[in-house]
Amino acid sequence: MSKGGFMKDALILFAITLVAGACLGGAYEITKGPIEAAELAAKEEAFRTVLADADSFKLDDYSAALDKANADAAGLGFGNVQVDECATGTDASGSAMGYVVTATSGDGYGGNITVSVGVTADGEVKGIEFLTLAETAGLGMNADTPEWKGQFAGKTVESFSVTKSGASADNEIDAISGATITSNAVTGAVNAVLYFVNSCVNQ
Repeated sequence: MSKGGFMKDALILFAITLVAGACLGGAYEITKGPIEAAELAAKEEAFRTVLADADSFKLDDYSAALDKANADAAGLGFGNVQVDECATGTDASGSAMGYVVTATSGDGYGGNITVSVGVTADGEVKGIEFLTLAETAGLGMNADTPEWKGQFAGKTVESFSVTKSGASADNEIDAISGATITSNAVTGAVNAVLYFVNSCVNQ
């Protein structure tokens, strides 16, 4: 191939790449908005599951509180947990009435466990929902049953503990049969959320 032919082919390839890149960029910009809107709608649906009394939600800047909670958590016995995000639940007047906090535990049997927890402004847990749960079917996956998740709801405690002998106090959570690792991981994540709300937000 002659030098001129090589340069011509290179320029054509460059032009094709440039046009393709521009088209992909344009497509991304067109779809970016609808994708973000769909993700926000799905997230708000999850928020309403765990904090149903809220009129609306807003993602405020809790970066300083998140940093403090995650720095403190290492010495509080919650395990390998990180508090990821917090949304404020507001009432019809726009006043804060609670929070939906997402936390991830790296101590799950099958990998990371990410849970969203609804907590009122006075520290009552309203509910929990899993965003990520990949535990053993028939064992750790039983964490996602209404019966097990419901143990956390309606409780105002500083932290929860897992028991194998039957819960006899508000702060006790019955371990899932054959899945103590999962039980501890989820409970550790919920405890990190409670610490975040009670010690880093409601100061």
